[in-house]
Amino acid sequence: MRKLLNTLYITTPEAYLSKDGLNVVVSVDKEELFRIPIMNIEGIVTFGYMGASPGLMKLCMDNNVSLSFMTPQGRFICRVQGATKGNVLLRKKQYTLSEDEDVALHLSKLFIGGKVLNSRSILQRFLRDNGANEEVECAVKQLDWSKKCILQTDSMETLRGEEGRAANVYFGVFDHLILHQKTDFTFNGRNRRPPKDEVNAMLSFVYTLIANDVAAALESVGLDPYVGFMHTLRPGRTSLALDMMEELRAYLGDRLVLSIINRKQVTKKDFIRQGDESFVMTDDCRKELLTTWQKRKKEMIEHPYLKEKIPIGLLPYAQAMLLARFLREDLDDYPVFLMR
Repeated sequence: MRKLLNTLYITTPEAYLSKDGLNVVVSVDKEELFRIPIMNIEGIVTFGYMGASPGLMKLCMDNNVSLSFMTPQGRFICRVQGATKGNVLLRKKQYTLSEDEDVALHLSKLFIGGKVLNSRSILQRFLRDNGANEEVECAVKQLDWSKKCILQTDSMETLRGEEGRAANVYFGVFDHLILHQKTDFTFNGRNRRPPKDEVNAMLSFVYTLIANDVAAALESVGLDPYVGFMHTLRPGRTSLALDMMEELRAYLGDRLVLSIINRKQVTKKDFIRQGDESFVMTDDCRKELLTTWQKRKKEMIEHPYLKEKIPIGLLPYAQAMLLARFLREDLDDYPVFLMR
Protein backbone atom coordinates (compact mmCIF):
# COMPACT_ATOMS: atom_id res chain seq x y z
CA MET A 1 0.00 0.00 0.00
CA ARG A 2 1.32 3.42 -0.92
CA LYS A 3 2.26 6.06 1.65
CA LEU A 4 -0.15 8.92 2.34
CA LEU A 5 1.40 12.32 1.71
CA ASN A 6 -0.17 15.71 2.31
CA THR A 7 -2.15 17.67 -0.24
CA LEU A 8 -1.12 21.32 -0.44
CA TYR A 9 -4.17 23.59 -0.41
CA ILE A 10 -3.61 27.20 -1.53
CA THR A 11 -6.53 29.29 -0.27
CA THR A 12 -5.14 32.78 -0.98
CA PRO A 13 -6.80 33.86 -4.25
CA GLU A 14 -3.86 36.11 -5.21
CA ALA A 15 -1.27 33.33 -4.80
CA TYR A 16 0.95 32.36 -7.74
CA LEU A 17 2.76 29.01 -7.89
CA SER A 18 6.24 28.55 -9.28
CA LYS A 19 9.23 26.28 -8.81
CA ASP A 20 12.71 26.74 -7.44
CA GLY A 21 14.76 23.62 -8.00
CA LEU A 22 12.68 20.81 -6.51
CA ASN A 23 10.58 23.14 -4.38
CA VAL A 24 7.06 24.46 -4.85
CA VAL A 25 7.04 28.19 -4.15
CA VAL A 26 3.90 30.18 -3.25
CA SER A 27 4.10 33.94 -3.84
CA VAL A 28 1.81 36.95 -3.66
CA ASP A 29 2.81 40.11 -5.55
CA LYS A 30 6.21 38.49 -6.23
CA GLU A 31 6.86 38.09 -2.49
CA GLU A 32 7.52 34.51 -1.40
CA LEU A 33 5.16 33.30 1.33
CA PHE A 34 5.85 29.60 1.49
CA ARG A 35 7.85 26.79 -0.07
CA ILE A 36 7.82 23.00 0.23
CA PRO A 37 9.82 20.19 -1.41
CA ILE A 38 7.83 18.49 -4.16
CA MET A 39 8.58 15.04 -2.73
CA ASN A 40 6.65 15.90 0.45
CA ILE A 41 3.27 16.28 -1.24
CA GLU A 42 1.02 14.17 -3.45
CA GLY A 43 -1.27 16.89 -4.74
CA ILE A 44 -1.80 20.65 -5.02
CA VAL A 45 -5.23 22.29 -5.01
CA THR A 46 -5.32 26.05 -5.51
CA PHE A 47 -8.36 28.29 -5.05
CA GLY A 48 -7.80 31.31 -7.27
CA TYR A 49 -7.12 32.58 -10.76
CA MET A 50 -3.45 33.65 -10.66
CA GLY A 51 -2.29 30.24 -11.84
CA ALA A 52 1.06 28.48 -11.94
CA SER A 53 4.23 28.65 -14.00
CA PRO A 54 4.90 26.11 -16.76
CA GLY A 55 7.99 25.07 -14.81
CA LEU A 56 5.88 24.26 -11.76
CA MET A 57 3.45 22.29 -13.89
CA LYS A 58 6.31 20.20 -15.33
CA LEU A 59 7.73 19.66 -11.85
CA CYS A 60 4.36 18.30 -10.73
CA MET A 61 4.02 16.04 -13.76
CA ASP A 62 7.57 14.69 -13.39
CA ASN A 63 6.85 13.77 -9.76
CA ASN A 64 3.29 12.43 -10.20
CA VAL A 65 1.82 15.28 -8.16
CA SER A 66 -1.72 16.20 -9.18
CA LEU A 67 -2.38 19.91 -9.77
CA SER A 68 -5.98 21.13 -9.61
CA PHE A 69 -7.47 24.58 -9.97
CA MET A 70 -10.66 25.71 -8.22
CA THR A 71 -12.52 28.99 -8.05
CA PRO A 72 -12.23 30.88 -4.73
CA GLN A 73 -15.72 29.50 -3.93
CA GLY A 74 -14.59 25.90 -4.48
CA ARG A 75 -15.97 25.20 -7.96
CA PHE A 76 -13.77 22.88 -9.99
CA ILE A 77 -12.00 24.47 -12.97
CA CYS A 78 -9.51 21.90 -14.25
CA ARG A 79 -6.77 19.40 -13.46
CA VAL A 80 -3.35 19.58 -15.10
CA GLN A 81 -2.40 16.13 -16.29
CA GLY A 82 0.87 14.94 -17.74
CA ALA A 83 1.58 12.03 -20.06
CA THR A 84 -0.81 9.10 -19.61
CA LYS A 85 0.67 6.53 -17.28
CA GLY A 86 -0.21 2.96 -16.46
CA ASN A 87 -0.90 -0.21 -18.37
CA VAL A 88 -2.39 0.59 -21.77
CA LEU A 89 -4.04 -2.84 -21.76
CA LEU A 90 -5.92 -1.93 -18.55
CA ARG A 91 -7.27 1.25 -20.12
CA LYS A 92 -8.20 -0.59 -23.29
CA LYS A 93 -10.15 -3.08 -21.15
CA GLN A 94 -11.79 -0.19 -19.30
CA TYR A 95 -12.90 1.43 -22.55
CA THR A 96 -14.29 -1.86 -23.86
CA LEU A 97 -16.22 -2.66 -20.68
CA SER A 98 -17.60 0.87 -20.44
CA GLU A 99 -19.47 0.10 -23.69
CA ASP A 100 -20.83 -3.18 -22.29
CA GLU A 101 -24.31 -2.35 -20.95
CA ASP A 102 -24.40 -5.33 -18.59
CA VAL A 103 -21.05 -4.53 -17.00
CA ALA A 104 -21.86 -0.83 -16.80
CA LEU A 105 -25.19 -1.53 -15.09
CA HIS A 106 -23.62 -4.04 -12.71
CA LEU A 107 -20.92 -1.63 -11.55
CA SER A 108 -23.38 1.26 -11.36
CA LYS A 109 -25.64 -0.79 -9.10
CA LEU A 110 -22.68 -1.49 -6.82
CA PHE A 111 -21.64 2.17 -6.68
CA ILE A 112 -25.17 3.37 -5.90
CA GLY A 113 -25.96 0.44 -3.62
CA GLY A 114 -22.86 1.32 -1.61
CA LYS A 115 -23.94 4.95 -1.49
CA VAL A 116 -27.36 4.01 -0.11
CA LEU A 117 -25.98 1.57 2.46
CA ASN A 118 -23.42 4.10 3.71
CA SER A 119 -26.12 6.77 3.94
CA ARG A 120 -28.21 4.34 5.96
CA SER A 121 -25.21 3.70 8.24
CA ILE A 122 -24.98 7.43 8.96
CA LEU A 123 -28.60 7.40 10.11
CA GLN A 124 -28.18 4.19 12.12
CA ARG A 125 -25.19 5.66 13.92
CA PHE A 126 -27.28 8.72 14.80
CA LEU A 127 -29.95 6.45 16.30
CA ARG A 128 -27.38 4.48 18.31
CA ASP A 129 -25.84 7.65 19.73
CA ASN A 130 -29.00 9.71 20.29
CA GLY A 131 -31.88 7.29 20.81
CA ALA A 132 -35.16 6.76 19.00
CA ASN A 133 -36.37 9.12 16.30
CA GLU A 134 -39.43 8.08 14.35
CA GLU A 135 -38.61 9.98 11.15
CA VAL A 136 -35.01 8.76 11.02
CA GLU A 137 -36.07 5.19 11.79
CA CYS A 138 -38.57 5.34 8.94
CA ALA A 139 -35.86 6.64 6.62
CA VAL A 140 -33.57 3.74 7.58
CA LYS A 141 -36.27 1.26 6.60
CA GLN A 142 -36.91 3.06 3.31
CA LEU A 143 -33.19 3.05 2.48
CA ASP A 144 -33.00 -0.65 3.22
CA TRP A 145 -35.82 -1.19 0.73
CA SER A 146 -34.13 1.13 -1.78
CA LYS A 147 -30.97 -0.98 -1.59
CA LYS A 148 -32.94 -4.09 -2.53
CA CYS A 149 -34.65 -2.29 -5.41
CA ILE A 150 -31.33 -0.93 -6.69
CA LEU A 151 -29.72 -4.36 -6.79
CA GLN A 152 -32.71 -5.70 -8.73
CA THR A 153 -32.95 -2.96 -11.34
CA ASP A 154 -32.63 -3.99 -14.98
CA SER A 155 -31.89 -0.64 -16.62
CA MET A 156 -29.81 2.46 -16.04
CA GLU A 157 -32.90 4.66 -16.22
CA THR A 158 -34.58 2.72 -13.42
CA LEU A 159 -31.39 2.80 -11.38
CA ARG A 160 -31.18 6.58 -11.62
CA GLY A 161 -34.79 6.83 -10.50
CA GLU A 162 -34.13 4.65 -7.46
CA GLU A 163 -31.00 6.65 -6.65
CA GLY A 164 -32.99 9.89 -6.71
CA ARG A 165 -35.68 8.50 -4.42
CA ALA A 166 -33.11 7.21 -1.94
CA ALA A 167 -31.32 10.56 -1.92
CA ASN A 168 -34.59 12.36 -1.19
CA VAL A 169 -35.26 10.03 1.73
CA TYR A 170 -31.77 10.46 3.19
CA PHE A 171 -31.53 14.22 2.82
CA GLY A 172 -35.13 14.51 3.96
CA VAL A 173 -33.99 13.65 7.50
CA PHE A 174 -30.46 15.06 7.31
CA ASP A 175 -31.53 18.08 9.34
CA HIS A 176 -32.12 15.77 12.34
CA LEU A 177 -28.41 14.95 12.37
CA ILE A 178 -27.53 18.58 13.10
CA LEU A 179 -27.51 18.55 16.90
CA HIS A 180 -26.07 21.99 17.65
CA GLN A 181 -26.55 25.43 16.11
CA LYS A 182 -29.82 24.18 14.62
CA THR A 183 -31.30 27.64 14.24
CA ASP A 184 -28.21 28.84 12.36
CA PHE A 185 -27.74 25.75 10.18
CA THR A 186 -31.07 24.77 8.71
CA PHE A 187 -31.25 22.16 5.97
CA ASN A 188 -34.28 21.66 3.77
CA GLY A 189 -32.88 19.26 1.19
CA ARG A 190 -29.92 18.95 -1.11
CA ASN A 191 -29.37 21.75 -3.61
CA ARG A 192 -26.41 23.14 -5.54
CA ARG A 193 -25.37 25.54 -8.29
CA PRO A 194 -25.74 27.63 -6.28
CA PRO A 195 -26.05 26.17 -2.76
CA LYS A 196 -29.00 27.82 -1.05
CA ASP A 197 -27.85 27.41 2.55
CA GLU A 198 -24.69 27.03 4.59
CA VAL A 199 -24.90 23.24 4.89
CA ASN A 200 -25.22 22.76 1.14
CA ALA A 201 -22.30 25.12 0.57
CA MET A 202 -20.07 22.88 2.70
CA LEU A 203 -21.40 19.65 1.20
CA SER A 204 -20.71 20.87 -2.34
CA PHE A 205 -17.22 21.98 -1.35
CA VAL A 206 -16.33 18.67 0.29
CA TYR A 207 -17.79 16.64 -2.57
CA THR A 208 -15.50 18.56 -4.94
CA LEU A 209 -12.51 17.61 -2.77
CA ILE A 210 -13.55 13.95 -2.82
CA ALA A 211 -14.02 13.91 -6.59
CA ASN A 212 -10.58 15.44 -7.05
CA ASP A 213 -8.93 12.85 -4.78
CA VAL A 214 -10.73 9.98 -6.51
CA ALA A 215 -9.71 11.23 -9.96
CA ALA A 216 -6.07 11.41 -8.86
CA ALA A 217 -6.30 7.91 -7.35
CA LEU A 218 -7.75 6.44 -10.54
CA GLU A 219 -4.99 8.02 -12.60
CA SER A 220 -2.36 6.64 -10.22
CA VAL A 221 -3.48 3.01 -10.74
CA GLY A 222 -3.62 3.38 -14.51
CA LEU A 223 -7.34 3.96 -15.07
CA ASP A 224 -8.84 6.79 -17.10
CA PRO A 225 -10.89 8.96 -14.69
CA TYR A 226 -12.82 10.47 -17.63
CA VAL A 227 -14.43 7.21 -18.82
CA GLY A 228 -17.12 6.00 -16.43
CA PHE A 229 -19.86 3.42 -16.31
CA MET A 230 -22.83 5.38 -14.94
CA HIS A 231 -22.08 9.06 -15.46
CA THR A 232 -22.21 9.81 -19.17
CA LEU A 233 -19.15 10.92 -21.11
CA ARG A 234 -18.71 14.66 -21.30
CA PRO A 235 -15.59 16.63 -22.27
CA GLY A 236 -13.72 17.67 -19.15
CA ARG A 237 -15.84 15.61 -16.74
CA THR A 238 -14.15 12.89 -14.69
CA SER A 239 -17.06 10.48 -15.11
CA LEU A 240 -15.38 7.46 -13.48
CA ALA A 241 -14.36 9.57 -10.49
CA LEU A 242 -17.99 10.69 -10.11
CA ASP A 243 -19.07 7.03 -10.32
CA MET A 244 -16.68 5.83 -7.64
CA MET A 245 -17.14 8.74 -5.26
CA GLU A 246 -20.80 7.79 -4.78
CA GLU A 247 -19.85 5.07 -2.29
CA LEU A 248 -17.56 7.52 -0.42
CA ARG A 249 -19.83 10.58 -0.16
CA ALA A 250 -21.46 9.73 3.17
CA TYR A 251 -18.34 8.43 4.91
CA LEU A 252 -15.88 11.08 3.75
CA GLY A 253 -18.15 14.05 3.08
CA ASP A 254 -21.38 14.02 5.08
CA ARG A 255 -19.74 12.93 8.34
CA LEU A 256 -17.16 15.69 8.03
CA VAL A 257 -19.76 18.42 7.48
CA LEU A 258 -21.94 17.21 10.35
CA SER A 259 -18.93 17.00 12.63
CA ILE A 260 -17.67 20.50 11.88
CA ILE A 261 -21.14 21.94 12.57
CA ASN A 262 -21.86 19.93 15.70
CA ARG A 263 -18.44 20.68 17.17
CA LYS A 264 -19.02 24.38 16.47
CA GLN A 265 -15.86 24.68 14.40
CA VAL A 266 -17.82 26.98 12.10
CA THR A 267 -20.64 29.42 12.79
CA LYS A 268 -23.18 31.30 10.72
CA LYS A 269 -20.74 34.24 10.57
CA ASP A 270 -18.41 32.07 8.45
CA PHE A 271 -20.74 32.35 5.45
CA ILE A 272 -21.61 35.17 3.08
CA ARG A 273 -24.97 35.50 1.38
CA GLN A 274 -24.71 36.28 -2.34
CA GLY A 275 -27.94 37.51 -3.81
CA ASP A 276 -31.19 36.12 -2.45
CA GLU A 277 -30.50 32.37 -2.54
CA SER A 278 -26.75 31.70 -2.55
CA PHE A 279 -24.20 31.14 0.20
CA VAL A 280 -20.41 30.96 0.03
CA MET A 281 -17.82 30.25 2.70
CA THR A 282 -15.41 32.86 3.98
CA ASP A 283 -11.67 32.27 3.65
CA ASP A 284 -11.46 31.39 7.36
CA CYS A 285 -14.29 28.89 7.02
CA ARG A 286 -12.67 27.24 4.02
CA LYS A 287 -9.34 27.01 5.84
CA GLU A 288 -11.02 25.44 8.89
CA LEU A 289 -12.75 22.87 6.73
CA LEU A 290 -9.55 22.04 4.82
CA THR A 291 -7.57 21.70 8.05
CA THR A 292 -10.18 19.31 9.45
CA TRP A 293 -10.23 17.43 6.13
CA GLN A 294 -6.46 16.94 6.24
CA LYS A 295 -6.57 15.69 9.83
CA ARG A 296 -9.42 13.34 8.99
CA LYS A 297 -7.46 11.83 6.11
CA LYS A 298 -4.67 10.82 8.52
CA GLU A 299 -6.99 8.79 10.79
CA MET A 300 -6.50 5.04 10.52
CA ILE A 301 -9.23 2.50 9.72
CA GLU A 302 -9.24 -1.18 8.84
CA HIS A 303 -10.35 -1.60 5.25
CA PRO A 304 -13.34 -4.00 5.29
CA TYR A 305 -12.13 -5.97 2.27
CA LEU A 306 -8.34 -5.69 2.38
CA LYS A 307 -8.27 -6.28 6.15
CA GLU A 308 -5.39 -3.82 6.39
CA LYS A 309 -5.12 -0.68 8.46
CA ILE A 310 -4.84 2.32 6.16
CA PRO A 311 -5.21 6.10 6.52
CA ILE A 312 -8.67 7.30 5.54
CA GLY A 313 -7.00 9.46 2.91
CA LEU A 314 -5.97 6.32 1.03
CA LEU A 315 -9.53 5.05 0.66
CA PRO A 316 -9.89 6.47 -2.88
CA TYR A 317 -6.62 4.79 -3.85
CA ALA A 318 -7.65 1.46 -2.29
CA GLN A 319 -10.98 1.46 -4.13
CA ALA A 320 -9.32 2.49 -7.40
CA MET A 321 -6.85 -0.38 -7.02
CA LEU A 322 -9.67 -2.86 -6.37
CA LEU A 323 -11.62 -1.60 -9.37
CA ALA A 324 -8.55 -2.05 -11.57
CA ARG A 325 -8.17 -5.62 -10.29
CA PHE A 326 -11.80 -6.34 -11.13
CA LEU A 327 -11.48 -4.91 -14.64
CA ARG A 328 -8.36 -7.06 -15.16
CA GLU A 329 -10.41 -10.06 -13.94
CA ASP A 330 -8.12 -10.60 -10.95
CA LEU A 331 -11.24 -10.32 -8.76
CA ASP A 332 -14.62 -11.93 -9.36
CA ASP A 333 -16.43 -8.71 -8.43
CA TYR A 334 -15.77 -5.16 -7.29
CA PRO A 335 -15.79 -4.91 -3.46
CA VAL A 336 -17.58 -1.65 -2.82
CA PHE A 337 -16.58 0.20 0.36
CA LEU A 338 -19.12 -0.13 3.16
CA MET A 339 -18.96 1.66 6.50
CA ARG A 340 -18.90 -0.29 9.70
